[in-house]
Amino acid sequence: MSVFNPHTNLKGVAKKSMNNKIDHIAVGADTLEAGVDAMHSLLGVSLTQGGKHDLMSTHNRVMQAGNERFFELIARDPDAPEPARTRWFTLDDSKTLQRLTERPRALCWVVNTDDLDTVVAASPVDLGEIVTFTRGNRSWRLTVPADGHLPEAGLLPAFIEWSPGPHPSTAQQDQGVSLSSVNLSHPDPGKLLSQLQQLQIESLATVSKGAVGLSFTLETPKGSVILD
Repeated sequence: MSVFNPHTNLKGVAKKSMNNKIDHIAVGADTLEAGVDAMHSLLGVSLTQGGKHDLMSTHNRVMQAGNERFFELIARDPDAPEPARTRWFTLDDSKTLQRLTERPRALCWVVNTDDLDTVVAASPVDLGEIVTFTRGNRSWRLTVPADGHLPEAGLLPAFIEWSPGPHPSTAQQDQGVSLSSVNLSHPDPGKLLSQLQQLQIESLATVSKGAVGLSFTLETPKGSVILD
């Protein structure tokens, strides 16, 4: 009896084992100010650290979310010019923008890898192009679809590779919030799990059967909270 091994390709050649782990989660807001207020009410924390993404005309607030992980609240930057490309995380999509007027939403999870080129080459779906970003003395490479969509509606993560140095979360505030789990639901969970296995990230999220959905479970000063 043959046994499927997700770490071999169709020719039976072992794939390179990569060091993949959750890097951060992205929660979108209609405006950054509204998102900060909502997170204070929901999580019991005040998000004060953050910056701007000039290439995407977005801005954010961040905090630690566990061991070398962080929480990102992101929104379109009203003071920035229109970007030369479509914004990431579907922040130019009319359906996403309408949903964000209701409340902040889980948009995407991001996986830290030590071999981004191999991840993109081996992916069963198009993860987008690899774009290099810089801020201060830090730089990072991230998968970004040109049209701003999220692979499998955000069920598959973006992948990031940081330049050498301490993880950025080490300089962020620890407000007693930690990521407990990334939760994925799909009408065909077997198909989704197969994709996760091919990307060598099946252990990083829980998968259940249901309508397409992404949520994050957080342990916070207000107890366990689910953001969807």
